[in-house]
Amino acid sequence: MAKSARAEPPRFDGFADRNGKFFGVLARNQRREWFAMHKEEYEEGWLTPMKALLAEVRTRLEPLYDHDPLAEPKVFRIHRDVRFSKDKSPYKTHIGGYVPLAGAARGPNQPVPVYVQLGTETFVGAGHYMMEPAQLARFREAVLDDAQGKTLARIVATLEKAKFRLVSYDALKKVPRGIDPAHPRAELLKRKSLAVEFPTLPKRLVTSRKFVDWLVDRVDQSRPLVEWLAELSG
Repeated sequence: MAKSARAEPPRFDGFADRNGKFFGVLARNQRREWFAMHKEEYEEGWLTPMKALLAEVRTRLEPLYDHDPLAEPKVFRIHRDVRFSKDKSPYKTHIGGYVPLAGAARGPNQPVPVYVQLGTETFVGAGHYMMEPAQLARFREAVLDDAQGKTLARIVATLEKAKFRLVSYDALKKVPRGIDPAHPRAELLKRKSLAVEFPTLPKRLVTSRKFVDWLVDRVDQSRPLVEWLAELSG
């Protein structure tokens, strides 16, 4: 008996508006009563489209990531974790989600092919934004390795030439102890993680189906970096 065809992903037709007006208003109305009254606006204008966008992008990316299968997309909750924060505002002023690699732990501690955040702050990128100590040790060892390090340096140079921007959760002011400050990959060795922010997202795409193509193209460009990082994660 033939297996049933896989369901088509929901169609992405754009977010509510190009400027994230909902989140600007939410930033000024951090009250549960206000959010309850506008929850439907959030879900229809932002949550549902984000789920559709990531599902469609994942389907488009599967043939590209043939060596690193992709898991189901993840969209973060709008509620902030305020347990250890002085800021008790209950809601985030953005929506964020990502497509993880299959088998990878959830959260920011693994390389991801694409992460999308829209709202009062916009970020679209890929890579390994936060590394655990053991992951960081493997990263530095690979950067120091002549073959692996040169490969990474070439990948990074290609991405920077294409207007991608290197980002890290944290970085050292100097190279780690015991490493020559004049090392040819000193700047990479200072980083405690490695990701890239994609070239500036044109606002007009936020409300358009063309956002899907824009994302897929840039995820494909950054794929060598994610695959290099995924090799370290085993």
